[in-house]
Amino acid sequence: MADAAPPLPDIVIRPSSDLDVPAMVAIYEHHIARGVGDVGAFEEERLMPDDLKRRRKAMRSKRLPHLVAERAGVVAGYAYAVPFRKRPAYRYTLKHSIYVHPEHLHAGIGRRLLPALIEACAAGGYRQMIGYIDAQNEASLRLHEACGFVRVGHLPAVGYKYGRWSDSVMVQCPLGAGSSEQPATWRQPTEALVAGHDWTGQ
Repeated sequence: MADAAPPLPDIVIRPSSDLDVPAMVAIYEHHIARGVGDVGAFEEERLMPDDLKRRRKAMRSKRLPHLVAERAGVVAGYAYAVPFRKRPAYRYTLKHSIYVHPEHLHAGIGRRLLPALIEACAAGGYRQMIGYIDAQNEASLRLHEACGFVRVGHLPAVGYKYGRWSDSVMVQCPLGAGSSEQPATWRQPTEALVAGHDWTGQ
């Protein structure tokens, strides 16, 4: 689900579209079958294309980024952020997920995709990003730490799948000014910021 190699120039980060849904579902199902990922990956039912389309639509309505990494014209990974909790007090905090296609591991996908997601969320006025990672997924933990996340909690035996208990590591990254100042009351539309940014890095 994550990688640590230098990024390659053929990787393009862009907002996802409905045309990307089949590729994203295939990537997600791989991680479900493998059983190592974030807490959100411990689902028993398959993710259907229409379900993912509805999720994308809900995120767009809240101006939350839903990004894909395209490598040589193929969707090699995707990432998104959702509200951490529903109560208004938590409105500046997000929870994220990131998935990389198994055939594109160690190609720098995660190191391009995760910073792009962080930047888009910071530009939208959010202040904190939370992630939950399977404690056995050392590659993902290294990726997150390289991108500014710190480990803030360890939840033992909170998941059970494929005959084993799974620990979860909670990680956190400040966005923008973080908690150093009061939040603004206005946020720019995140999708517009994502669409207007040169995510290729070229």
